[in-house]
Amino acid sequence: MIIDIGEKVHIIERRYFPEDLRGHFIGEVTRCTENIIRVKGYTWVFDSVKAQFIKKPDEMERIIRLGERMTVNVIPPEVNLSELNYVIIHPKGLVVTDGKKFSLDITEFTAMR
Repeated sequence: MIIDIGEKVHIIERRYFPEDLRGHFIGEVTRCTENIIRVKGYTWVFDSVKAQFIKKPDEMERIIRLGERMTVNVIPPEVNLSELNYVIIHPKGLVVTDGKKFSLDITEFTAMR
């Protein structure tokens, strides 16, 4: 298994159509098998009215089947997941950051229109 228990991850599910929900999940792996992970963390969804990603308030556990529609980014262990935020950078860029040392550019995976 390439993902281990305790790793922190940022997961993007690729959309089939432009109108599909843009959802991301940031969390810590609590269990894993060869192609399924159980992750505890937060869901982020794109609010098209505000043109920004919004964090859902409740922490949740999700079981995610890894596949070709998933992009999984590994987050360094020292990053506090509750401090992460999505920040729009111009022109038309997007990063996930803790406002300190960690910054993950996800512009290529997100259409900001």
